[in-house]
Amino acid sequence: MSAQSISDDDFADVQRWVHEAAGISLGPSKKALVCGRWAKRLAVRQCASIGEYLRLLRSGADRAEWQVALDLLTTNETYFFREPKHFDFLARTVLAGTRRGQSLRIWSAACSSGEEPYSLAMLLTHHLGEGPWEVVATDISTRVLARAQSAVYPLERTKDIPKDYLNRFCLKGTGPHVNEILVKKELRQRVRFLQANLNGSLPPLGEFDVVFLRNVMIYFDVPTKSALIKKIAATLKPGGYLIIGHSESLNGVSTVVNSVGPSIYQKPA
Repeated sequence: MSAQSISDDDFADVQRWVHEAAGISLGPSKKALVCGRWAKRLAVRQCASIGEYLRLLRSGADRAEWQVALDLLTTNETYFFREPKHFDFLARTVLAGTRRGQSLRIWSAACSSGEEPYSLAMLLTHHLGEGPWEVVATDISTRVLARAQSAVYPLERTKDIPKDYLNRFCLKGTGPHVNEILVKKELRQRVRFLQANLNGSLPPLGEFDVVFLRNVMIYFDVPTKSALIKKIAATLKPGGYLIIGHSESLNGVSTVVNSVGPSIYQKPA
């Protein structure tokens, strides 16, 4: 299926559907992406066109297919210790002021395939030991959540993990798995994975000291960003921190949190 095989009306309907489903704004240049990622599903579901496939998705008759279709249109690029200045800030500002035995909760709100929450868990274990801390990790995609919970990663994706962390928290594969690593069980048990659509009603998550919401809002329009930040801020404890991607900003989006540094915000105490 080529980009030319989808009508302007059908593509506009795709744009409406994905915005309603996940708050994502698809630009006109994404026609080829939609066609390429949905082509196999049209064949599997014996749909003659994108329009027919959308009617199936909107009917509500097959929630599993709805999730598959959405998973295929979401981007899930991540890696361990991405944007390291954020982890430096967390260690220097938050963890340095947290006593051993003191409760601390961090939410990785768009965790993708798990590298971010496992990076956080490594850092927290290093600084706080086995204390009463927790990492909660959510994503809209069931596909990437399954990958995250498996905790198996190609060896080449571990280059940014500090060597002592890699030796302490990961097992290197052997035999057919020689080019893979497995995050150790004791670390996996400290991360709780849940599905959550940030554009919908959130599951009961409790309050957090820090929320990582990185490289998500680049896909949202301003009203969607504003509504999301209001929702995220409601989960932050007074004085808690919201960390977004380096390429993102809340200027003109929200005033419910205050900037304390590039891409780092704090809820008023």
